[in-house]
Amino acid sequence: MSLTAAYGGPKWSPRTRPLRDELPDVWGSWGAGSEHGKLRAVLLRRPGPELDNITDYDAMQMRAGLDADLARSQHDAMADAYEAHGVHVHYVDHAAADKPNAMFMRDLMLMTPEGAIISRPASTVRAGEERYVAEALARLGVPILMTVHGSGTFEGADVAWVDDSFCFLAEGLRTNTGGADQVERMLREIGVETVVRVQLPWGAMHLDGLLSIIDNDLAVVWPRRTPFAVVSALLERGFRIIEVEDEDEAHHRLPMNLVALEPGKVLMPTGAPNMREKYARAGVECVEVEVGELIKAGGGIHCMTGFLRRDPPA
Repeated sequence: MSLTAAYGGPKWSPRTRPLRDELPDVWGSWGAGSEHGKLRAVLLRRPGPELDNITDYDAMQMRAGLDADLARSQHDAMADAYEAHGVHVHYVDHAAADKPNAMFMRDLMLMTPEGAIISRPASTVRAGEERYVAEALARLGVPILMTVHGSGTFEGADVAWVDDSFCFLAEGLRTNTGGADQVERMLREIGVETVVRVQLPWGAMHLDGLLSIIDNDLAVVWPRRTPFAVVSALLERGFRIIEVEDEDEAHHRLPMNLVALEPGKVLMPTGAPNMREKYARAGVECVEVEVGELIKAGGGIHCMTGFLRRDPPA
């Protein structure tokens, strides 16, 4: 008796296309493998009641006390700026009442060309935030490739994409070796050819505070802080480098913590005229939004943005 299709018989239909080719049909148009391709969709968490009852901001890993209503208003303005430039904004609807850092979406996920990696934050203060991001991604139909597990810790802001075959992966306060190993294995499984591992200096939070890639051949770095291996690799690939000079401006206004809307066009915080001038001289178009109250929580525009979809850069 011949086998039926269920057991491999003549009518069996094998699945032969890789996930990346199937994504639009099976999951939808998700994925990002750069920091600067045309941005199409993002995931945000609008700060909710979790900001209202903080008594010890330092214990919550924030820089200073903040006005919760003003922070929410500024977050709304950031979302409006995305929408005004053709970026569809999705939201994480839920967060635990004791997790005021849940707005920092980049830390909680890393989008790849084939789906999301769910982070495992390093601090007990943020432990569990990742659950609500996974919930939101599942609701949207975004494929989840893995969740960092075991004793690994990893935060998505410790990865910077150069293109879909090359990225930097940092270890430091927030990402340990075990977490980085897990993420590197997954990236290589989906075809990322080059993963450059770097160490962050003492006192640095994430790689995205020390490096921004804003065009096909243009990056922003912070001298004496950005790892040597990062700058060296970029120079070898022909990148132009913009250097931070005004450290006070950089520290208080986070002008490197920006998001490329498309190659050579960025959404950046107001109040950083020196860096804005540097960007303009390099041919970068700057769209500014006020996020000063949000910066008091310890992060900027890039920190608050989970990428869901970017076009491959031209």
